[in-house]
Amino acid sequence: MIIDGRLLAAEIVAGLKDKLTPSDALAVIIVGEETDALSFIRQKKKVAQELRIDFRVAQFGGDITTIDLCQEIEKLSLAGDVGGIIVELPLPGTINRDAVFASIHGRKDIGTLAPYSVFTAPAVLTVESILAKYSFDLSDKVVAVVGRGLLIGRPIIHWLGNRCDRLITLHSQTGLDQLKSADLVITGVGKAGLIRPEMLKPGAGVIDFGYDAKDGKISGDLDTQSLTTNNEPLDFYTPTPGGTGPILVAELFRNFYRLVPSPQ
Repeated sequence: MIIDGRLLAAEIVAGLKDKLTPSDALAVIIVGEETDALSFIRQKKKVAQELRIDFRVAQFGGDITTIDLCQEIEKLSLAGDVGGIIVELPLPGTINRDAVFASIHGRKDIGTLAPYSVFTAPAVLTVESILAKYSFDLSDKVVAVVGRGLLIGRPIIHWLGNRCDRLITLHSQTGLDQLKSADLVITGVGKAGLIRPEMLKPGAGVIDFGYDAKDGKISGDLDTQSLTTNNEPLDFYTPTPGGTGPILVAELFRNFYRLVPSPQ
């Protein structure tokens, strides 16, 4: 089964339309001209327009200093008419990422980058939504998480905790041999075709957050091109594009609705 992320995202957004629209703005910060980041902002802007949310983009040149960027973020954090803040990644290598994250007010950090963010990571919410939608019970399952990145792997590993029967954490130093024993694989490395179907347990599920743009083609970590000839099919998987991406965006807005006061 191919999980239609666009359909699930549309259901989430439809649920938000039943709520009162937040009066505060959602501010997105981008540094430089990173093509993928600009594409993700367009996706967020589209949802914001659908929900009639005041969506503001603050774009800064790649030569901005860490101090100046932190000051700009602090201004937005203190602004009374800004309810949520998203800092788009990646940031230039000249920027102190930790200092930037620390400058985001925890009660406005819907992307959960700040050390004391009060929100749940959108990647975790995405996994929860997919598993709930398809009634996937983690309690007796072996789950493998590939990658320990800030936005995907790390928060998902932390969230899984005691929720599954056994958790396998894989990364560049471990190899991928243990994938064969996993009932569910969650991956977010961003390397096209990293995981081939024959590496997986028959009947496993794959939630793929990987995003790799090569030669004008967008691919995930899972080699879906080989699935049609694989003799041991998967139970389900998320495609790229159209899988986890739209759900992630919808979950960001669900975070925004959770704490921003709605007009009475």
